[in-house]
Amino acid sequence: MNEEQARRIGERLRSARRQRGMSLRNLAGLAGVSVGYLSMVENGQRLLDRSSLITSFAEALQIAPSELTGQPFAPVDPHTSAAHEAIPALRLTLMGLTMATPPDRRPPEVPAAVLTERVAKANRLYHAAEYGSLAAGLPTLLADLHAAAEAAVGAARRELLKLLADAYHPACTLLLKNLGYTDLAFIAVTRAAEAIAELDDPVYSALSGFFHTHVLMAAGSPTQALAQATAAANTLEAHLTSPDAHALLGELHLISATSLTQDRQRPGNTRAEYVRGHLAEAAKLAGRTGETRAWHLNFGPTNVGIHKVSLNTDLGLHGVAVTAGNGVHPETLAEAPGRQAAFHADLGRSLAHLRGREAQAVAALLTAEEIAPQRIHANAPVRNTVEYLTDRQLSAHVARDLRGLAHRIGLPL
Repeated sequence: MNEEQARRIGERLRSARRQRGMSLRNLAGLAGVSVGYLSMVENGQRLLDRSSLITSFAEALQIAPSELTGQPFAPVDPHTSAAHEAIPALRLTLMGLTMATPPDRRPPEVPAAVLTERVAKANRLYHAAEYGSLAAGLPTLLADLHAAAEAAVGAARRELLKLLADAYHPACTLLLKNLGYTDLAFIAVTRAAEAIAELDDPVYSALSGFFHTHVLMAAGSPTQALAQATAAANTLEAHLTSPDAHALLGELHLISATSLTQDRQRPGNTRAEYVRGHLAEAAKLAGRTGETRAWHLNFGPTNVGIHKVSLNTDLGLHGVAVTAGNGVHPETLAEAPGRQAAFHADLGRSLAHLRGREAQAVAALLTAEEIAPQRIHANAPVRNTVEYLTDRQLSAHVARDLRGLAHRIGLPL
């Protein structure tokens, strides 16, 4: 970088800071530099030629580094990278752990309550979209649970098998699905099914079917996914013996509706009709259960409302989706930032298709990213929406925000 290029970076930095309404002190604090250094950079007295500092300023201003450099700049998301870097170890663990294979370690010498909390923490990390931390800890957790189950007998073994299912579902399966490792997600649900088979519990069998449905959708087979969800719901309806079972049935209706939105072989009006039917059944069940955390999920009225937005978005009924978002309060799911982010992302996706609502669409996508960046950065529909918006007429500040988001999700704009 020559002196003239560096001077222009300083000018662009000052312009971006002023447009954001930020003081020198605020920006310097966010970027981790002194006010004096920042002032000299902006006035061309110091050359900003370190990529790490350029990235720090861009992140503080929520813009793409290319806004400062005038040229493309490779994005780096250390948290998402950490999740992908942990996958090889998790892959080996999933390949090696079967109920028929003796564990290669001694069971952990801790009370069952400690293992229960570790499983709960793993699921909390999933719902918080902390994928890097979750992926790094799953291999040891799964191996410890297998070793503990193998050493236990009777009622203690049954409880550990249930914990194994809880660790595979959703912490492992949905993590892998969201990161794009569909084949590994299938191995995870298969491992869970092996543990559940020994339980001989129809409710847990329906739970297994629910997560198989997720994987089949991720693999691009909505017809098989719907068949799996329907079979699981039929099994469960004969064993509705607890509030948790009703919550699971509600989740199966929601996943059935999601499968239908992806089934392009059905006429659009037929898909929409069946989707509305499943939503109505889910709403009835949510009215009965209230907000729940059954099965480490989030079934209840709020999640049904979030699905009304996402399902209508996927059906292309964008006006209906935006209207459905009125009155939904995703912050109710305080322990599930990932679901909150999904609501704002889907709202943004629909707003993007409504003329004159592009600025609101970008704002919704940025809100989603702020709540759960790892989830949004890995979301293909969000990526497609950002690409779509780049071809629309936007005001200067909205276009700048959009370019910043595009950079952070890895779009070469």
